[in-house]
Amino acid sequence: MRDTLTETPAGVWPEERASGSALAGWIAITVGGGSLIGAWTNGGADPWYVALDKAPWNPPAWVFAPVWTTLYVLMALAAWFVWRRGGWRHQSRALTLFVLQLALNFAWSPLFFVARQPGLALLDLVALWMLVVWTMRAFARVQPLASWLLAPYLAWVTYAATLNAWVVIRN
Repeated sequence: MRDTLTETPAGVWPEERASGSALAGWIAITVGGGSLIGAWTNGGADPWYVALDKAPWNPPAWVFAPVWTTLYVLMALAAWFVWRRGGWRHQSRALTLFVLQLALNFAWSPLFFVARQPGLALLDLVALWMLVVWTMRAFARVQPLASWLLAPYLAWVTYAATLNAWVVIRN
């Protein structure tokens, strides 16, 4: 936590890490993990999904890959900014929240597309939304920019929940 480290007058944490390999690791975890889940579930091409009554504001399938890639990169940057402020040793709470929300994020596609359980997927999204908010709060205490980098993600999760809710209600 922030109070466990002392900032210098210049605002630099004594144990600040600037490793490019760590940033690459966070990107690999988020973008790579999301890409693997997307390839595995191949949701937009599933005949079951195509046949669902979807919300009128549901975007075309091609939108999801670039949006998620962008969001995953922003998420990785946010985690890296927090990690730089003392690593797991000093930021375990904030980074654990990040990993937990990422696990719920990765769980959504298999719940929705593989298990074909939109209701469970919606519950996952509700829990995910709460964890993203908690992660943002924890990140804000360490590095406010990291919290703001998660704002588009929270907006997209909110939007995705409306799409998922429509499917639950209308199918």
